[in-house]
Amino acid sequence: MLQLQKGYFYNKLTSDRKDDDDLRQCIEDTVSKLLVSDTSLKKPGILLGKIQSGKTRAFLGVIALAFDSGYDITIILTKGTKALAEQTLKRLHGDFGSFEDDARVQIHDIMSFPKNLVPYELSQKLIIVAKKETNNLKRVLAALTETYPDLKNKKILIIDDEADFASISFHKEKENGIVEQGKIAKQIDGIRTKVEQSDFLQVTATPYSLYLQPDGEVYENGLFPPKRPAFTVLLPIHRDYVGGDYYFLESEKEDSPAAHVYEEATAEELDVLKANKILKRADRRTLKIEEVFTSPSTKVLRFSIMNFIVGACIRRIQQENSGQKQENYSFVIHTEQSRTSHSWQEEVVKRLNEELKKIAKNDKDLFNKLVSEAYDGLKSSIELAGLQLPQFENVLAAVSKVLLEGMLVVEKVNSDKDVKALLDNKGQLKLRTPLNIFIGGQILDRGITIKNMIGFYYGRNPKRFQQDTVLQHSRMYGARSKEDLAVTRFYTTRGIYEIMRRIHEFDNALREAFLNGSHDHGVYFIRKDASDKLVPCSPSKIMMSNITTLKPFKRLLPYGFQTGYKSNIKKDIEDLDKEILDLRDLHKTDQILIPIEQALIILEKIKNTFAYFEEGYEWDIKSHKASLEHLSINTANNEQRGKVWVLVRTDRNNRRLRDDGLRFFDAPDTAHIEGKIARELAIDIPALMLFRQNGSDDQGWKGSPFWWPVIVAPQNTLTSIFASDVIDNSPKI
Repeated sequence: MLQLQKGYFYNKLTSDRKDDDDLRQCIEDTVSKLLVSDTSLKKPGILLGKIQSGKTRAFLGVIALAFDSGYDITIILTKGTKALAEQTLKRLHGDFGSFEDDARVQIHDIMSFPKNLVPYELSQKLIIVAKKETNNLKRVLAALTETYPDLKNKKILIIDDEADFASISFHKEKENGIVEQGKIAKQIDGIRTKVEQSDFLQVTATPYSLYLQPDGEVYENGLFPPKRPAFTVLLPIHRDYVGGDYYFLESEKEDSPAAHVYEEATAEELDVLKANKILKRADRRTLKIEEVFTSPSTKVLRFSIMNFIVGACIRRIQQENSGQKQENYSFVIHTEQSRTSHSWQEEVVKRLNEELKKIAKNDKDLFNKLVSEAYDGLKSSIELAGLQLPQFENVLAAVSKVLLEGMLVVEKVNSDKDVKALLDNKGQLKLRTPLNIFIGGQILDRGITIKNMIGFYYGRNPKRFQQDTVLQHSRMYGARSKEDLAVTRFYTTRGIYEIMRRIHEFDNALREAFLNGSHDHGVYFIRKDASDKLVPCSPSKIMMSNITTLKPFKRLLPYGFQTGYKSNIKKDIEDLDKEILDLRDLHKTDQILIPIEQALIILEKIKNTFAYFEEGYEWDIKSHKASLEHLSINTANNEQRGKVWVLVRTDRNNRRLRDDGLRFFDAPDTAHIEGKIARELAIDIPALMLFRQNGSDDQGWKGSPFWWPVIVAPQNTLTSIFASDVIDNSPKI
């Protein structure tokens, strides 16, 4: 058996890169486990990181240590774009360049793999980069078994980068119901069966894919166990990492700079930025290009670009004042896959840039107003971050210089043909000028690193959101300084933002299950069937836009709603008052144990008093009721099974909107009072807090009292995913 050896490759690489102790330990743990584990496509080793958290750096370290420990060949499987293959090759040549110079390593793209390597070259360590695409994988197999048949006898490490559905895809044959591997998975397996010794390492940020293997269809008592990996090694999170916690959790805190990161765009504006599918060009009926700077249809886009310019100038002034190098900054617009739409968006953004140049040159009053609006909008987050805000006059002069001296470039990033020109020597998108606006498509879908991104205008809105795809679209994740975060803004519709938030919660819940070992027992995937019964749901059938994640003490509540007028809901409120207040009076306490059936009826009655929800804030009452029922019934506490704790509070005056007047209030429960009580009650079964609001006009309501419900999951909640909608006939997983 091979032994872990920290030799020439590993010691030099980690020393040259100045890897810290945590990363070294991660690399060493991974190779140690590879050496003693029987890994395969269906039982891989897993290197589990977060989006843009340094996974490539880690697996390059794994390759170096594996070479020291007896492996001869590494095959790196990348996502199926030239951009990612090229990025990986550049990273390899950067980290392993000295080994190439010393004739210790050969690095090749399989599509240009030489057919005339001599024994001297074949004696070196070999790294092959191949896209997860049929022709690439055929060439890998041919290279190992036909061109250089001796290679198949060597020790091989296969690294599946950005491992997800494509790598392990399966589909069910309609005629016989047999589950079969997808083509890519079958080809990867074909390579492994033709070589003498190989190990398989998946590098991923989306462990959800493990639930989609066929064994995951087998369940007991509603539990779906994932296909357990041979081992899992967690990639350490470096101190500058910023991910979904910042954008979707930290952003809820009013005293955090993150509270200002999200800016709402409208679905109508996103539609304007699409090219007409029939005309194959922009539709002047929705936007005339000459009106781009004044049209209400491009209001948020104009605002976002101005924010980007002012934010980047603020950062460059801060850097200059502190004696630091002035950085180049990026802004990404990613709303469509259509190249026609990209061309239209490029035309719109370039026209905006030209209009701003004219204003900077000819209309000082308007220019001052535009810069001032962005400056004031960024001020709050900069001050909350504890940073020095440059004087307005200095920022105004810097913005003028950027525009008039052509320091802003607009670039379309949707062609594999020019990918080499798009990447810098580190494999990242090249920042050619101080300010760079990228309008993207497929290349931005996966893995491409974008440095110093402080603006992200996002609008991909597919009918079916896939968890791994949406997370990989999150280009704003990664290494970000607190100074850059203070001027960072994320623009999308409320509906898309809420789906991304739910997917982040889902990802966190599965990740926690993997890390704390509860994945050994599986995760509950549940739904309601046609007869309104809670039943197990296949993970492969859930729709990511309609999920509710349950974990200990998770809160579920509606917000962003408006009540009906007093005259319209008076009878419903009287009925609710009688039922809820009678419970309190009968039991002489505001903490009451009631049957689940009664709790569900109360929730339905409350729903009838709400007139409407703002776009993106819809209350999925089906999921909330089903979740409450699931948590009440699936408890180990026999005495409390089928019951719910209710906590009643009256005479509340919560506002509809927060103090900033922009976001909806979502905390009728005070964390240190009612929240504390609910957590004390909800040990084995859920709690339902019911707050009677006075609903006055001056608080933004319709002048009628109403009841505001908050569900709290119990402490002893197993990770559970409820799907309110499922895919009836799931195609390939």
